[in-house]
Amino acid sequence: MKTTAETNTVDHAIVSPDQWLTARQALLAREKELTQLRDQIARERRALPWVRIEKDYVFEGLEGRRTLAELFEGRRQLLVQHFMLGPDWEQGCPSCSFMADHTDGMLPHLAQRDVTLVAISRAPLARIERFRQRMGWRFPWLSSHGSDFNHDFHVSFSPEVQARGEVYYNYAMRPFPIEEAPGISAFFKDDAGDVFHTYSTYGRGVEVMMGTYNLLDLAPRGRDERDVPNKMEWVRHHDRYAPAPQVATASTCCHAQA
Repeated sequence: MKTTAETNTVDHAIVSPDQWLTARQALLAREKELTQLRDQIARERRALPWVRIEKDYVFEGLEGRRTLAELFEGRRQLLVQHFMLGPDWEQGCPSCSFMADHTDGMLPHLAQRDVTLVAISRAPLARIERFRQRMGWRFPWLSSHGSDFNHDFHVSFSPEVQARGEVYYNYAMRPFPIEEAPGISAFFKDDAGDVFHTYSTYGRGVEVMMGTYNLLDLAPRGRDERDVPNKMEWVRHHDRYAPAPQVATASTCCHAQA
């Protein structure tokens, strides 16, 4: 008969401290390789050529209509979360909301590095504000309703485009089930006020905003997601999660038997 401790290991290897240290040091070498590769890719990302923004994009925000150049708020760098909230959606995408849950705490730190971060969606501003208030977020969130912005950055797809069976997303033609898609885009504004598109990432690239995933990757069971196409099926709006299950402990078990 297995003890509780044996049952909880789920057939995982159990070794001596010395054996664990040997395995950990081997993994550390691999982690350092990954860190160095990440630094190298970041340098290559910064070395990408830029594209001058020629179109006059205008957005609706709480402070009124604002151009893309005005979204920088006096800084040189702008990051945009392409937040999936369509014109007639009642609430934002749960995965985009998962991303946005990490934003407010980053804002003062990004500002110190000359970076402004905003979210942009196609929904009208009133619909955006209703959902933002519900979620309790403070970051700037603007409406591109009536603008080509989302279509030009390949995160919104018209019914005519969807009817073809494939859309241009993440730098390739592919089937996509809905009208909105996630992404992050980066821009730079020079001293003359000209704005340049420097980078966009889509698909799993948006995980850079998901700090929770980084911590889950350290946990013993990792992300613990089902092997299904939508790995993020478990994600809910933070006000829609059921209470976390209580884990039985020895003390609670003894109490129950008393």
